[in-house]
Amino acid sequence: MNSLIIASTRESAGKTSILIGLARAMGKRFGYVKPLGDRFLYRKKRLWDYDAALLTRLFSLGDEPETISIGFDHSKLRYMYDRETIGAEMRRLLGAVGEDRDAVFIECGKDLSYGASVWLDPLTLSQDLGVPVLVVASGAENEISDDLAFLKRFVGADEADVAGVIVNKVIHRDDFVETHLPEIEALGVNILGILPFDAELTTLSVGLLAEKLLARVIAGENGLGRAVRHVFVGAMSVSAALSEPLFRKPEKLIITSGDRSDMVLAALDAGGTSCLVLTHNIVPPSNVIAKASDAGVPILLVPGDTFSTAMQVSGLEPLLTAADAGKLGILERLAAEHVDLEAVASL
Repeated sequence: MNSLIIASTRESAGKTSILIGLARAMGKRFGYVKPLGDRFLYRKKRLWDYDAALLTRLFSLGDEPETISIGFDHSKLRYMYDRETIGAEMRRLLGAVGEDRDAVFIECGKDLSYGASVWLDPLTLSQDLGVPVLVVASGAENEISDDLAFLKRFVGADEADVAGVIVNKVIHRDDFVETHLPEIEALGVNILGILPFDAELTTLSVGLLAEKLLARVIAGENGLGRAVRHVFVGAMSVSAALSEPLFRKPEKLIITSGDRSDMVLAALDAGGTSCLVLTHNIVPPSNVIAKASDAGVPILLVPGDTFSTAMQVSGLEPLLTAADAGKLGILERLAAEHVDLEAVASL
């Protein structure tokens, strides 16, 4: 395996997670390219792709994140490149990041069509570079079957080399293998792995939450690695909150106004609080901050109101961070147990 394009049938199928799991399980020295950035990260007056920044840091690749993406804006790329010149730029990039490495992973966008207008979709890249595509399929069981049937019927070998498929986040894996796998294999789809759903991978880390909310951490910075499984909006009285079962659950996030010291103290006393997000940029009294710091519970300060902040949190995708050691171990284990690594290496 010199290079491999990682694509997905649908958004949030888990391409990056699969890539990380494969890289850790296979133990190869690899390079990484994200041709068309789609998860923007602005740091130090530079625009990066979030996945590119994560991979370069996680595996100490030595590349600057902004140098392993060709661009981010479709209209700018259409102005700068045509199919021939963007193909040449991709070959140059692959040569640079692949030097002294066993393999190069090329991660494409959110689905099979993303980037097609600028020749950076996975099927066009496969045609132009002669690199095989590994497709990650996810979703409801019938959606997976539909996507793979469509892919097999309408993507011919003359269009792209779709070399294999990994099915990801299957809730009822045994049922899927018994019911759907035979019909998928009858289509001639090369299934290289079926990974079960793991709830641990769906938790938000407090550090990611702080980053995405552009929050100021005013207490408990050493707790940024905590996981968030439940979200509670503290907009009622403390007595009403205490009667809610969710308020007593472990690994919860409490969102409330910064002037609700009573709610903050109740959340700390209840235990199991992973993080507090305080709205309206209102800093609580020093004794409240001190108590949170002693408990190792981060307090994040944001300017928005409680409702809009709660809506923002509900829309966050549980992206991986370099500090998510537990999740990284799970991804490696899932790849080792459920993917034919030798077959992937031979693509």
